[in-house]
This record gives sequence, structure tokens and C-alpha cells, in this order.
Amino acid sequence: MPAMEAIDVDTLHQDGSWLFEGADHGGVGVSFFLIDSLPGAGPDLHAHPYTEVFVVHEGEATFVVGDESLVAVGGQVVVAPADLPHKFRNSGAGRLRMTNLHPSERTITRWLEQ
Repeated sequence: MPAMEAIDVDTLHQDGSWLFEGADHGGVGVSFFLIDSLPGAGPDLHAHPYTEVFVVHEGEATFVVGDESLVAVGGQVVVAPADLPHKFRNSGAGRLRMTNLHPSERTITRWLEQ
């Protein structure tokens, strides 16, 4: 890998989001999803063996983390602790734009719902 690279986000596109996995870029110790979703969209209940940090840039998302539920809007950050089941939905009337940070060179997801 070069010392520095510019990555076209279109090369990261996967199933309704964009995924950067650090392992694919020289073993960088972080991975992330770029989310740009329509109302009602979001993943099913899942967990990771590390903390996940959600940075909401625009729109509104309803998060379920463990037994708690909360609504976050653009300009807010939500943290899901390691191994705690969580999910989110775009609960607003417009697009949800968000960055979901995984402190791991690969995303590791255990799906809990089908």
C-alpha cells in the first residue's frame, strides 16, 4: 500500500451502504460504514465484540441498544458498547446520513434476527 491513498467511495459500495474495512487498506485498525438511507431502512438486531460509534450527520435515527431506545438527530453521536445487541432505523421523513465506526480492521457482526 502507498503511504497515502485517496479511495473513491463508489468502490466501497455494498448493499445500500459503503463499507471501508481497514484490513483491505494496509491493515488500518478501523473500519466504517457510510450510511445514506431512506425512511424505514436499517439493519436487524446484531452485536459486535467491540464498541460501535454512530455519528449522525443528517436526519433522524431511532436506536435500540440493549433494553434502551433513543432517537438521535444530525449532530449527535450514539455509542453501542461491545457485545450489546443493537439496531437502528431511519425514523425521519428524509434521508439518514451517518458514519458507523468499528475499531477493528474488519467488521465482525453476529446477527441476532433474520
